[in-house]
Amino acid sequence: MSRRFFADDGSIASRRASQPVGSMFTFSYPASFEQDEDGRTVVGFSDFPHAHTDGKDPGEAVEEAIDCLGSVIAQRMADKLDVPLPSKPKSGQRLVPVPLWIAGKLALYSAVREKGITNSELARRLGVRETVVRRMLDPDHDTRSEKLQAALEALGKRVVVTVEDAA
Repeated sequence: MSRRFFADDGSIASRRASQPVGSMFTFSYPASFEQDEDGRTVVGFSDFPHAHTDGKDPGEAVEEAIDCLGSVIAQRMADKLDVPLPSKPKSGQRLVPVPLWIAGKLALYSAVREKGITNSELARRLGVRETVVRRMLDPDHDTRSEKLQAALEALGKRVVVTVEDAA
């Protein structure tokens, strides 16, 4: 399953990819799944070299990979670091979707950084206090999806969610 979250022109790409399509990109990151000497499935992310997890079997490893990916993205956002766009998967890698609990905030975080605007400027555009925007960007603060969608629209972005059959 992959999730596509925003495009300037409102178009929807008809291909499954992790690279930008125009100004739309899929929030899924490539990961390597390998079995260790104990038979556990170990997962590593090429875009986040220090992020690793494992599972007792491939199914659990996928669940753990999604959780690990969400955590590493949330930490980078909290530390105000760049979150790289997903790289193109290499042979043998699988795409791991960004979990929904952080995907909307990542879309907003990426859009704010792409546009180079401050929290105060976004707050002005939305007609809210700067603290509201700060909370929207805080991975530890729950934010209603409608608020994230409005903030993305104020930045010229549109939320698009697709659901695809699992590979």
